[in-house]
Amino acid sequence: MDFKIEGGNRQNIKSMTSTLLKKVALNAPTLYQLPNGLTIIAEHLPVEAVSFNIWLDVGSAKELDEINGMAHFLEHMVFKGTPNLKMGEFERLIEERGAVTNAATSQDYTQYYITTAPKDFAELAPLQLDVVLNATIADDAFERERLVVLEEIRRSEDNPRRRTFYRSMETCFEKLPYRRPVLGPASVIENLQSQQMRDFHNYWYQPASMTAVVVGNLPVEQLIEIVAEGFERHNLELKTSPETSLHQPEIAPEPPFTEILRREYTDETLQQARLVMMWRVPGMMELEETYALDLLSVILGQGKVSRLYRELREERGLVTQIGVNNMTHTHQGVFYISAQLPTENLEEVEKAIAQHIHRLQTEPIPDKDIACLRTQIANRFIFANERPGDRANLYGYYYSQLQNLEPALNYPQYIQRIEAEDLQAAAQKYLSTDAYALVVMKPGS
Repeated sequence: MDFKIEGGNRQNIKSMTSTLLKKVALNAPTLYQLPNGLTIIAEHLPVEAVSFNIWLDVGSAKELDEINGMAHFLEHMVFKGTPNLKMGEFERLIEERGAVTNAATSQDYTQYYITTAPKDFAELAPLQLDVVLNATIADDAFERERLVVLEEIRRSEDNPRRRTFYRSMETCFEKLPYRRPVLGPASVIENLQSQQMRDFHNYWYQPASMTAVVVGNLPVEQLIEIVAEGFERHNLELKTSPETSLHQPEIAPEPPFTEILRREYTDETLQQARLVMMWRVPGMMELEETYALDLLSVILGQGKVSRLYRELREERGLVTQIGVNNMTHTHQGVFYISAQLPTENLEEVEKAIAQHIHRLQTEPIPDKDIACLRTQIANRFIFANERPGDRANLYGYYYSQLQNLEPALNYPQYIQRIEAEDLQAAAQKYLSTDAYALVVMKPGS
């Protein structure tokens, strides 16, 4: 299907192919592939807003140690001007229309987005594309923003929750880049050069590495037309660099733990101890293995009726906070149990958590409990799909990581297929009570 560009360059977008994905009850996105390699995902949603997301297949996991933090630093620099927009002009134009803009960097992706009124989308979307594709990365702005990033690193290191998380990831992974902070260490940021960043931008910020997602109250054809025309206007050639800093680290899953790996630290700023227990589990590359682990994380520690919260906090008063998360990175996940508690309760809480996991391995969960969990997760999915920004996040995340939307659209159906024996098998296979990583952060004496 061809679309005409209204205004400006009135050329047809050649060789555009479109595939209408299978419709489900809540979601009906349309996916387009442009000749330059860009993927556009669009959906009409009758809410008076349009959310436009640009997802890039680059995050801190794609960096070598010597440039760790580059992707996040670049996220800052993208907003510091282009040949067409002076520094601060993009934000001014966005705010004048009552729109909002922001960005985020993770281990596996970088995301930029704006949310606008439908009537302003055609004017503001090209500005978002301009700042992402044509960032100037001027030397003077680079040096000023370096100080901002260094201050962000300092603040993150002053945050007890983040310090605990950083220690935990360093312990959980020996080699995978998920062990490093997304922000990078100050020692690396202090020595990065602006030309390195320009090379990094030229290498990664290309249409083939991007997924553009647009959801809101305009016809799908018009949403696609506006985004496609904007990319045609900024049709960049791939500029590779011989710099070794652009080479990617090897990313291969690490084997399960074979023993209990204990790490203990003293943190003078803490009022209570922190305990973290972790298991290496499948990530997005083995998505079918993650669904049972998602359910197990809800059973153990998500919500006030979860097993660990109910026993350890409400009934026995051993912890002040406890939670469980199945963290699904692209190449490997982490089953992550964290608690805040008095120091004298550490041994008892670790033992109690292990006992709960043993129960999951040996006692099938009643069907009525699984049915309640299925309903809970399905409703969460529905509630998280109400706004244009929610859907744009859902589509952008899955497609940028998997080049496939089907798992995102059908997540509740996959959860519905999980039976008691699947949960028991996943607990036995991945959550050993004799082999895991444990990090303890104790308050100073």
